Amino acid sequence: MVEQHIYKTLLIHFPYFLSPAYQWFQTVDTDRSGFINLKELKQALVNSNWSAFNDETCLMMINMFDKTRSGRIDLFGFSALWEFMQRWRALFQQYDRDRSGSISGAELHQALAQMGYNLSPQFSETLVQRFTFRGGRPGIQLDRFIQVCTQLQSMTQVFRERDTNMTGNVRLSYEDFLSGTISRLM
Repeated sequence: MVEQHIYKTLLIHFPYFLSPAYQWFQTVDTDRSGFINLKELKQALVNSNWSAFNDETCLMMINMFDKTRSGRIDLFGFSALWEFMQRWRALFQQYDRDRSGSISGAELHQALAQMGYNLSPQFSETLVQRFTFRGGRPGIQLDRFIQVCTQLQSMTQVFRERDTNMTGNVRLSYEDFLSGTISRLM
C-alpha cells in the first residue's frame, strides 16, 4: 500500500523519473554529470546495421536541444531529443518499404513527396549518393535520413521566410542564404 502511494506520488510529481527517456538518459550519461555530451550521445545511438551515428548528425541534434549553448543537453533537452528520435525512427521505418535498414533514392523521393516537397527523383538520388556511407551499399541509414530531412526543413524555412508572395521564387544574396541556413543548422 505504501509502495503504491510512493509510486503514484512519483508519477504525479516526477514523471520524468519513470519515463523511458529518463531511464535512457541515466544509461547514456556515463560520466554522471547530469548532461549528455557529443561523445555520450554518439555512443548511445546506432543505425539498423549497428553502426554508430555520424558526428554531424549527433552534433546537429545536440545543437538543436542544447538551450544553454554549452555543447551538452540536460534531462529536459534529452527528453525532447528522445521524442524527436522516436518520430524520426517511425518515419524511417515507414519509408523503408523493403525493410533493408536503409532508404533508397526511390524511397527517399516518396518520403520527401509525402512530407510536401516537390523535388525530382534525380535530386533524391543525388541526396542518397551524397549521404551514403562511403564503402557501404547504396542507401542512407537513420542518422543520415534525420540529417537530410532536418537540413531540408531548415533550408525550406529560410526560403519560405523570403518567399512572402508564395511564388516559389526568391531573390537574395548568397550570404543572406548562408546566414539564414547556418543560423538554423548550427
